[in-house]
Parts: sequence; C-alpha cells; structure tokens
Amino acid sequence: MKILSFLLAFALSFSAHAQLFLTQTGETRFFSKTPVEDISAVNKKVGVVLNSQTGEIVVRMAITDFNFPNKLMQEHFNENYLESEKYPYGLFRGKIQNLPDLTKPGTYDVSAPGSLDIHGVKQDRTMKGKITVQGDKITLQSDLQVALVDHKIEVPKLVFAKIAEVIDVKNQFVLQKK
Repeated sequence: MKILSFLLAFALSFSAHAQLFLTQTGETRFFSKTPVEDISAVNKKVGVVLNSQTGEIVVRMAITDFNFPNKLMQEHFNENYLESEKYPYGLFRGKIQNLPDLTKPGTYDVSAPGSLDIHGVKQDRTMKGKITVQGDKITLQSDLQVALVDHKIEVPKLVFAKIAEVIDVKNQFVLQKK
C-alpha cells in the first residue's frame, strides 16, 4: 500500500497535460553466479511510473518482496545483507533520453540516466534497455549490473565465495496508460 501511495503522489506531481503510464506488478530479477553457488530472486510487485511527456521514470520496490527458492537465503538477504528493516525500499529515479513517440507501435532502444538508491546509498546509474509500444501498453526491459561495494553491502568473508561481487539485475515492466 505504501508503494501505491508513493506512486500516486509522484503521478499527481506532474502537469495535467502529461500522459502517465504505470504498473504495480513490474518484475525485477537478480542473479549471482559463483563457482560455489548460484543465487536468484524475483520481485513481482515493483511500482513504476513513466511520464510520456518528459521521459521521467520512477521505479520503486519493497526489498522484502524479493522471493528466493530457498527461505534461508531470503532471510539472510533481508536481515544480513540488505538490512530491509532499516532500508525497506529500492528506488531508481531517472529520465529517458531520446524518448520515442509512444503513440507509434514498435520497439526502441533507450537509456535513462538517473539515481539508484539501494541500502541507503545513492549511485548514478544509466539504465539501458528497450521500450516496446503496443496500443495503450508499453513494455520496458532493462539489464543492469550492481556492484555490492557501490551500495555498502557487506558480505562476510566466510560466505564471500558464495555471493558474486557484481549482481546481474533484469527488469520487465508492462505499463498501462493511466
């Protein structure tokens, strides 16, 4: 419910002429590959708002909404690494450059420089991906690599070989016109 409130407040801050596209069911996956162990998780409750006039985009997710195949991994992720009680949300706020005409069907390469806030640490990042326009629906897909050290996520030396230093993140957001 907090994500919905945030997205609505963000959406209302735009001018009346802006066309908004949004979802609360976006999907973010991450994958950590090491010789010892692979770790993956998915969050299917990601909130996204895109202003089609300005290209501004906000992506917000509750860290505790990531689901792991192993509950112990999920517990360690939330309690020991991401400290989700202290830092409950991940946030990307950026602006899509060279925004295509979102009234014309097609698939377009895009990039969105912005700020990624994870674990209480903001870092400049550029999300690169594709926008596919189909009627009143837009699908955004992007890939990103996140270095744990960039967000001060500490991994004990005992388990360091089990967790990659850089995590692969994939997003897929299907946005509907508001």
